[in-house]
Amino acid sequence: MKLNQIADRTGARKKRMRIGRGIGSGMGKTGGRGGKGQTARTGVRIKGFEGGQMPLHRRLPKRGFRNTSFAVRLNEINLGKVQAAIDAGLIDAKAPVDAAVMVKAGLMRREKGGVKLLGEGELKSKVEFSVWRASKSAVAAVEKAGGTVKILAPTKEEDVEPKGKNKRMALQAAKGGDKPKGSKPKAEAEARAKAKAE
Repeated sequence: MKLNQIADRTGARKKRMRIGRGIGSGMGKTGGRGGKGQTARTGVRIKGFEGGQMPLHRRLPKRGFRNTSFAVRLNEINLGKVQAAIDAGLIDAKAPVDAAVMVKAGLMRREKGGVKLLGEGELKSKVEFSVWRASKSAVAAVEKAGGTVKILAPTKEEDVEPKGKNKRMALQAAKGGDKPKGSKPKAEAEARAKAKAE
């Protein structure tokens, strides 16, 4: 064995593809770029072009910010379903009822972000609920049956000091410049009317 007899293993080295060397080369004629014109060049921006008319993404109006991807996804459970589960013996009315208990009872598949209690149906048992949110009718129905509802969702704190547009409006009101746009003072209007009459 000599150095000039050593070779790579088969398939280790491939011949470079030579583009644009005739039709028989396997990558000839258009050189893998398709047809003529814009598509044959680099930096093509043809997807979404509508022949010069205003494209769809510019025709549609802008409608602010959507919070759907950040929103808390809740399971909505009616009081009637909870009562049915209590009657069937799936939920112990004497113990506190939360999302985990409802999942175990088969009222929902998974906890998600929590439970919102709704007031449809009749609740006869005295139950202590611990839920993320609850409707006013649900809270009233639970309290009427002698139970309680603990809301887990954090309470929204109202801003003590106004911000942004509200702050500007508050400053204007403090200065006495809270007159609506386009309106003229009453005294000025009366003076103009008198001048016209003369």
